Amino acid sequence: MVYSMTAFARAGREDENGRFTWEIRSVNSRYLEPHFRLPDAFRDLEPALREQLKKQLSRGKVECHLRFHPALADSQLQVNAAMVHQLNAAADEVHAIIGPGNAMNVLEVLQWPGVLCSAETDGKAMQQTALAAFADALAALKQTRQREGDDLAALIQQRLLRISAIVAGVKQAMPAALAAQRQQLSDRLKELAVSLDAERLETEMVILAQKADVAEELDRLDTHTGEVKRILSMDEPIGRRLDFMMQELNREANTLSSKSLTSAITQAAVDLKVLIEQMREQVQNIE
Repeated sequence: MVYSMTAFARAGREDENGRFTWEIRSVNSRYLEPHFRLPDAFRDLEPALREQLKKQLSRGKVECHLRFHPALADSQLQVNAAMVHQLNAAADEVHAIIGPGNAMNVLEVLQWPGVLCSAETDGKAMQQTALAAFADALAALKQTRQREGDDLAALIQQRLLRISAIVAGVKQAMPAALAAQRQQLSDRLKELAVSLDAERLETEMVILAQKADVAEELDRLDTHTGEVKRILSMDEPIGRRLDFMMQELNREANTLSSKSLTSAITQAAVDLKVLIEQMREQVQNIE
């Protein structure tokens, strides 16, 4: 199963306390980097949220934002009358010292910490709802990552087919390329009026063929493409495995280019490197 690291999801739940809405965004990262934006009342949920996230994702920079909208019933405020009497008495005592006239006004009294309080809410129930909504959003995020991952896998598979076709073409062209190289060497010797016995000429041709032999590189390209296909079918995070395979494919393509006998084989090596680079860019998005 292939999962992309780039995705967005939103999910929400509602209970008697209000509505909880999660937004989760994830982008590419070498490691798992979670970041949480939580209302103050839910700060202590972060360890549980991190644990839940680690069970579902292995890589990516993940931003999680919780919005909480209290129910209307919970927005009704109550005045702490006892505290207001205490504040008034304290103000009278101060003014008895500094002079007559109470300088406090109603707004200042209401702004004093603890004078206004809201109806009590079930904090544990609110946290459970927030966690459940987070699980919903995380599941939606994974579905999005899977859909994009399937698209990335299809793009990589297409390029693997083209690589296999190019490798097959080079294998087919090698005997003719070696024969042409042999004839070219023979013609060059004739032009230079250099006489070599048949045994010496054959030895030189064997040495030339060995230097130009790319059978090993072509076989490894076939092996590596098969391994990439196998990795794409694995049910685990595969991004780092694929990144390593892209390096190996590129190494063989470079060697093929350095041993090229004809312009056609050189062009084939260039085409291979282009396809490998395109796959490497896509692999950077895979978890």
